Amino acid sequence: MRPAVRETYGPADLSGHQIFAGGFINFGYWQAVDLGLPLTEVERIRSQEDLYRHVLNAAGLPRGADVLEVGCGLGMGCVVALREYGCTTVTGMDIHPEQVRRARGAHADLLREEPARLRFVQGAAESMPLEDGGFDAVISVEAAQHFPDLGAFATETWRVLRPGGRAAVTSFFTVDDAPGRPEELAQLLDTYAGGLDIARPVRAFADALTEAGFAHVRVESIGPHVWPGWDRWLSRWWAPGTWPRNFLRAYEQRILDYYVVTAARPGTPADT
Repeated sequence: MRPAVRETYGPADLSGHQIFAGGFINFGYWQAVDLGLPLTEVERIRSQEDLYRHVLNAAGLPRGADVLEVGCGLGMGCVVALREYGCTTVTGMDIHPEQVRRARGAHADLLREEPARLRFVQGAAESMPLEDGGFDAVISVEAAQHFPDLGAFATETWRVLRPGGRAAVTSFFTVDDAPGRPEELAQLLDTYAGGLDIARPVRAFADALTEAGFAHVRVESIGPHVWPGWDRWLSRWWAPGTWPRNFLRAYEQRILDYYVVTAARPGTPADT
């Protein structure tokens, strides 16, 4: 585990910060929120839930799906999948043992009530401690920007999916592979300067999925529904020009964008 990840999701515990209200840790999908009105935690939580809904919808889950979330954090999105999408099982996996511990504590009642449907495990995106072909869908919400090896993540995702299964990943990537993109982002944003986030073009991830054997790889920009709302929420604490507000600036300068990337493992369950 890289030091910046260990600190941010361990002692720093982003899930407890007010900017990530409700225990979610994502920038939010703000399409259904009126940004012209004052924002409260109600709208903030909805934005984060709606990002999960957008990804789960993009995954095209069959009824009764077995779903894996890679980088589950506190597990709030796992519960959205379980309660709203009729999943048979949901597995939340996170590299940080403290996050797994917190997730188990936050959902202790649900884990007791339905132990066969929800579980949390520790594991890295590049080396998942999970069985081959155990899932109908793999999702990941705002975690891939931390993964050191997108190719290994793609290969592991292919391995744990059943034939016919689908992957849906949302995160922020550079818009292209122009020279100097990492340096540009490091000058604008502390998360890149400090090594928490890794600057890579979205096409590199799409290509990694194709090389791993996936078909129907699709890249969708959802930046217009992420960056303005996220910046509006951040304005409660930070002035324009301070580093957290520079996410919107990086988007407006066409350096960074927010994407949903989907792909399918070829075949049908009968092929297993």
